[in-house]
Amino acid sequence: MRLLFLRFSSIGDIALTSAAIRCAKLQIPNVEIHYATKLSMKAVTEGNPYITKFHYLDDSFSELVNSLKQENFDYVIDLHKNLRTLRLKLALRKPAFSYNKAIFQRFLLTKFGINLMPKRHIVLRFVDTLAPLGVSYDGKGQDYFIPKETIAPEIPAPFQKNYVALVIGATYFTKKLPTHKIIELISKIDAKVLVIGGKKEEEEGLEIAKHFPDKVWNTCGQFNLHQSVMLVRDAALVVAHDTGLMHISCAFSKDLIMLWGGTAPKLQFYPFYPDKAQNFKYDALVPGLSCQPCSHFGLKKCPKGHFKCMNNQDIPQIASEIQAFLNKLQ
Repeated sequence: MRLLFLRFSSIGDIALTSAAIRCAKLQIPNVEIHYATKLSMKAVTEGNPYITKFHYLDDSFSELVNSLKQENFDYVIDLHKNLRTLRLKLALRKPAFSYNKAIFQRFLLTKFGINLMPKRHIVLRFVDTLAPLGVSYDGKGQDYFIPKETIAPEIPAPFQKNYVALVIGATYFTKKLPTHKIIELISKIDAKVLVIGGKKEEEEGLEIAKHFPDKVWNTCGQFNLHQSVMLVRDAALVVAHDTGLMHISCAFSKDLIMLWGGTAPKLQFYPFYPDKAQNFKYDALVPGLSCQPCSHFGLKKCPKGHFKCMNNQDIPQIASEIQAFLNKLQ
């Protein structure tokens, strides 16, 4: 059997499809798994040994369609379910299964605060898509595979033990703790901190690091995705927004403090661990906000103008949770 999985973006969402890929590969005899995604998202899955062949969307959608037609798939597994994947399924004319995206329920929750979301994490809904093929969830959480050729970052000696990985990146403004709040948080903990982000966070990382020359190592923009994953994997504790590296950290069963802004656990995108994992996890969530979540993916600005979901975060309490966890490691 030959299956085509579809998920074109983003880093976190692609990472969340890993359980479905593993379960399909290990539960369907002699299955061949193909994966279509954006070329810009190549790194997220390139090390996955369960995937037989990759197909990348770059500039030409028609070229992707033509190449996929040559593969003669038995089924298409749509784990994105948008206009692009609909066009692709219509062009391929193969039997297809699409995941339960809960579009209407998400709309009700983010626009009217009415929570009719299925009480089932998106990882499980991805796996549920394969139920007609006899596939079920195996309880083993997510996967993330770092290619063997990846060069490990050289961590400065003072930061090599029991450091906190503070992931400051996020695609949208409403998912990010303001810089001054991050600086306040770091000032209240006794720990070495690795500030992790991409090119977009370089300036913010520099701003944070200048306040703590001996306490913070700013890695923003210095490393590729796999290397940043290594830094997260080897941390004593991860502190992160609702972003790709947060989801990837769960593949390594990392202890985690989750900083919630414009999104919320109600959306069923919360940190997902193996069934038998016994992780420390703390949700930093401002209580009593009727406007949260305001979006399932984040927004460029707060629709209410007050940004209370981040501005009202209890920084002393978050710092206390971090310190209490680190003290147990002594």
